[in-house]
Amino acid sequence: MNKNFCVFEIDEKIFSKIDGKSYKKNCTVPLEDLRCLKVLHKTLNGETLSGELICNVKIAETLLEIFEKLYAGNYPIEKIRLVDEYNADDELSMRDNNSSCFNFRYVSNTTRISKHGYGLAVDINPLYNPYIKFVNGKKSIEPANAAEFEDRAKNYPYKIVEGDLCHKLFTERGFLWGGNCWKDELDYQHFFISDGFTENGEPR
Repeated sequence: MNKNFCVFEIDEKIFSKIDGKSYKKNCTVPLEDLRCLKVLHKTLNGETLSGELICNVKIAETLLEIFEKLYAGNYPIEKIRLVDEYNADDELSMRDNNSSCFNFRYVSNTTRISKHGYGLAVDINPLYNPYIKFVNGKKSIEPANAAEFEDRAKNYPYKIVEGDLCHKLFTERGFLWGGNCWKDELDYQHFFISDGFTENGEPR
């Protein structure tokens, strides 16, 4: 086993980090359905950092393979930290360009559990790949500090584009990309599995 790319069950030490944060008191996902991943990733300047994320057991081995190939391909990811380091506040995590997976929460402006709430979605470099939608006729950009990255014709670091290594690795393994899934929403950071485990095709 490659000690730099590993899958672990949620033990007491890990649970102490997520209890009451990403694993909220009303969480409907059993702990035995979750796994913790330890990975390496490269930053834009080529620095190697260690990362940690929690996901559903259904995609744990697949995600591990994807992150290993992203690392081998020098694909830049700035941060991979548990969202719990941001007190499970998704907006704060995105503003800091943190890539993450599990966080039991609801789809923005709805009462539906998010794909992240099941550990079946991953957000990659979210600051540079924002979530853009209209709520009551008003444009919403998440994170709030990502407006300058709405124009996808511009060149800037950490941008995900269709056909790049990140997009290719996820979509080849059955993930859908929020950058081209829905007519009225664009979620460039968001890769998710739609397999009947939750409502098919639901965003976020």
